[in-house]
Amino acid sequence: MMSKHKSCWLWIILFFSLIFLPFPSHPDSRMEIHNLRYHTHPSYTRIVVDIGKLREYVFSELLSPDRVYVDIYQAKLNPILHGKIFLVENDYLKQIRIAQKTPSTVRVVADLDFKKAYYRVWHLPDPFRIIIDIFPSKRPPLPQPAQPAKSGSSIIRQLGLGIQRVVIDPGHGGKDPGCVGKSGLKEKKIVLDVATRLKKILESKENLEVIMTRESDIYLDPESRTVIANQKQADLFISIHANANRSRKLSGIETFYLNFSQDPSVIETAARENATSTKNISAMKDIIEKIVQNSKIVESKELAESIQNSLVKSLSQKYSNVKSLGVKGGPFWVLIGGEMPSVLVEISHLSNPTEEKRLKSPQYRQRVAQGIYEGIKEYVNSLGKGK
Repeated sequence: MMSKHKSCWLWIILFFSLIFLPFPSHPDSRMEIHNLRYHTHPSYTRIVVDIGKLREYVFSELLSPDRVYVDIYQAKLNPILHGKIFLVENDYLKQIRIAQKTPSTVRVVADLDFKKAYYRVWHLPDPFRIIIDIFPSKRPPLPQPAQPAKSGSSIIRQLGLGIQRVVIDPGHGGKDPGCVGKSGLKEKKIVLDVATRLKKILESKENLEVIMTRESDIYLDPESRTVIANQKQADLFISIHANANRSRKLSGIETFYLNFSQDPSVIETAARENATSTKNISAMKDIIEKIVQNSKIVESKELAESIQNSLVKSLSQKYSNVKSLGVKGGPFWVLIGGEMPSVLVEISHLSNPTEEKRLKSPQYRQRVAQGIYEGIKEYVNSLGKGK
C-alpha cells in the first residue's frame, strides 16, 4: 500500500506537469492582409485592399474630421502594413490609413472631405478584395465628348455598308460574377442566358452570322472582348449587362456608347464595369486618344438609341413601370478599340427588388432579347442596305 507521503508527491508532480506541459495550439483563423494599393484616376480614386479569402466586413463614416472606415473581421495585418499611412493629398482625399484595430479586426480609413467627395464600398471575389471608390463632387475638367459629324450622315451610311456579322458579348463570367442580387442571382448567369436567346432570334429571323465572346461560364478581360470582335471582323458589337446601384429604389434600362462623360451616374457605372480590367492608370493617355479618335461614335450612338427605344417598348408591352434611363456616352473598357459600332446595354437593375424578381423569369429574359433584336433590326434597316 502506497504511503501518504509518496501519494502527496505524485499529486504535486502531476499538478506541475499539467501547468508546464504545452497544450495543442489552435490554428490561426485570421486572414493576413498583405497589400493595400490605390490609384487616382481623372474622375475618382480607387483603394483596393487585397485579402485573398472571403471575410466579413462593415463600413461607415465619421465626422470631425471627415473619414470613411472599413472594418475587416477575422483578419490580421502583415507587419509591413502596421500603422501604414498613404498620403494622397488631392482636393478631396487627404490620406489612407490601415491598422490592427483589435487582435482580429483590421481597420482601413480614408480621410476625405464630405463637402467635396462621396464614396462607394464594395468587393470582388477570387481573390477576395475590398474596394473603396471615392468620387469628387466637383470633378476636374475632362476632354469634351466627341460630337457627331455635322453632315448628319455617318461613314457607314456614306459607304452604303450593310450588316452581316454580329458579336454578342455576355458581360463578366467565370471568377467575375458581376452584380449579385440580394437573392444571390448573378449578373454573369442572367446575361449569358439573354445573349443566347438573342443569338437564336438573330440567326432564325435575320439569317445573320452571330458570334458570342463566351458561350459558358468563363472569364474574359473586359478589354479582350472588342479584340475578339475585331478579329472576327464583326459589323456590330453588343455587350449585355445588368446594372446595380446603392439605392435599391433605382430601376430602369440604359444603353451606352463609347465616349467621355462627366455624369456622376455614368462614371460610377463605368467604374464598376471596369473593375476587373487588367489595365492601370499608366494606360490612360493611350485610352483617351483611342476614344477621341474613335470614328464609330456616331454610328454607335445611333445603334444605342435604336436598342434603347425598342427594348423599353418591348418590355412596356408586358410589364408596368418600365423606366428608360436613356442613351449615354461613357468610358467603358469593354467598348474601347472596337472597329465597328459598339454598345453596352444595361438591361435592368439587379439591386432593385422588382427588377431582380423579373430577371429571374425566363419570360422576362426572352422579352429583353426580343427588344434588343428589334433595336438591331431597326438600325440595320435604317442603313438602307439590309443585310
